[in-house]
Amino acid sequence: MTIHREGYPTILITIAVIFISNYLVIKFFNDNEVVILTSYVIYAALLLVILQFFRSPSRKIVEDNNNILSPADGKIVVIEEVEEKEYFKGKRLQVSIFMSPKNVHVNWNPVSGIVKYVKYHPGFHYVAWHPKASQENEMTTIVIETQQKVQVLVRQIAGFMARRIKYYVAEGNEVTQGKQLGFIKFGSRVDLLLPADIDLQVELGQTVRGNRTVIALLE
Repeated sequence: MTIHREGYPTILITIAVIFISNYLVIKFFNDNEVVILTSYVIYAALLLVILQFFRSPSRKIVEDNNNILSPADGKIVVIEEVEEKEYFKGKRLQVSIFMSPKNVHVNWNPVSGIVKYVKYHPGFHYVAWHPKASQENEMTTIVIETQQKVQVLVRQIAGFMARRIKYYVAEGNEVTQGKQLGFIKFGSRVDLLLPADIDLQVELGQTVRGNRTVIALLE
């Protein structure tokens, strides 16, 4: 387990704040061991929480062009047919994965293929499970076309706590299943928009793991 590069600035700032805060606590409460020890415990817990937000597990896979893998760790909170208005402009099956603060926040390519579309949308920060989150929150839309000419839309959606979405692909890129697609800081959500008649392999409420859980079969 390593720390993701997106976490370095936040971790360094957190450490600096902890050192300054501890210095002030010791300076003004140098004769109160309870206050000093309590501050140590609180700041140590804070640092551990920040570190776990940015953990980046190594999950090597055997590429399988027939599988759509989960792009994120989390829980499936939506499975429904929707009218996708941004790219497909038609009916698609939406599978939404809620990433809680305790989940890994790396996002992976669910399939291999060519990136056909990338667009970042500024927006609001409703809680990630809110019905409006898929339409009105800050988000990034990415479409990957597989070798079977099936187009899979991945939508990174910022939640109430999330304030920064990172993506590492551009239109025209050839991407590999299982490689990092991006990162969302803190609580967030990832939607998959799939063909309406796809062979779905998961159910509502199921816990999924990025690069491990098969969301659907292409054949």
